[in-house]
Amino acid sequence: MYFAALLARTEDGWEASDTELDDVETLSDLADLAREASPDEDTVLVLIEQEDAWFGVVRVDGEEDPRIYVSDAAAAARSSYGEILLTDELLGREPGDEGDDLDALDLDGTEDGESDDEEDEDGGGSDAAAGSGEAVPHGPVGDAEVLDDLGVSEKELRSMSGDAVGEIAEALGALDVLETVR
Repeated sequence: MYFAALLARTEDGWEASDTELDDVETLSDLADLAREASPDEDTVLVLIEQEDAWFGVVRVDGEEDPRIYVSDAAAAARSSYGEILLTDELLGREPGDEGDDLDALDLDGTEDGESDDEEDEDGGGSDAAAGSGEAVPHGPVGDAEVLDDLGVSEKELRSMSGDAVGEIAEALGALDVLETVR
C-alpha cells in the first residue's frame, strides 16, 4: 500500500491534494503532474510513502529540474512507484546503461565450459564485474537538503521513519491540509 500527496505552496499557505500515480511512468510525468498543481510556478512537493518501508520527496520549483530524496533506495527499487524516482542520475549511473547489458558481460572464452580458475584466484569473477554498476544502495539517496529552506534539515530528514510524510507535513505547518486528503 502506498500514499502519495502533492503539497503546493501558495500565497495562502500549503494546499494538499492526493494523487494517483497509476498513469505516471517517468520522473518527467511526475514533475508535470506537480507543475499542474501550481499554475503560479510555486514550490510543489510530491510526497510518496510505501508501507512505512520507504518514502520519497520530489520538489518541483517552477521549470527547474526536480530535486529528489529517497529514504531507502533498495526498498524503493522493489516498488514500481519507487522506480520512477530512482533515476540513473540519482543512482550515479550513466544514462542508458540498460542498453549496454552485453558490454557488462565478461565474455572471455570461459562461457564454452573452459575453466576460469585464473579469475577465481584473483577474486574477480564475471559476477563481480557484471553486478558492480547495477546494485541499488541500501539507505538514502538524493538531495537530503531538499527541504532545508522550508525548515526540515538534512539531519531531520535522514532520521525520519514510520509516518515520514506526516512528519514532513507537520514540520512545514501543513499537517492539517495533508490529513484532509489522507
